[in-house]
Amino acid sequence: MTRPSIAGGASFDLAKLDGELRKEAAYAESGYTSRTLVREPDLRVVLTIMRSGARIANHHADETASIHNLSGRLRLHLPDEPCDLEAGKLLALEAGVRHDVEALEQSAFLLTIGWRDRR
Repeated sequence: MTRPSIAGGASFDLAKLDGELRKEAAYAESGYTSRTLVREPDLRVVLTIMRSGARIANHHADETASIHNLSGRLRLHLPDEPCDLEAGKLLALEAGVRHDVEALEQSAFLLTIGWRDRR
């Protein structure tokens, strides 16, 4: 898939992309898959879909990030306590915070990460 330049703006049909991602082999094998929608020197936007019960193991982002749950229910396992995100909820995470993402139901979310060009 060619990613459009965001110079004049970029639009995405998230429902259509959700359907496409659910047909990918990675989703069938691991229970989740992602597609980067925006890849700019200062920003990443990633659509992730997860099957109920799937888990993305302990990881972190080096930059400030947000997780906007589009559908289903997610549980983020944070250092201090878990945080449940229902559809329509958004969680902002400080850079470097380690967490797991668990799908309590079939879910889709947007991950937005501030990004520094490391060239």
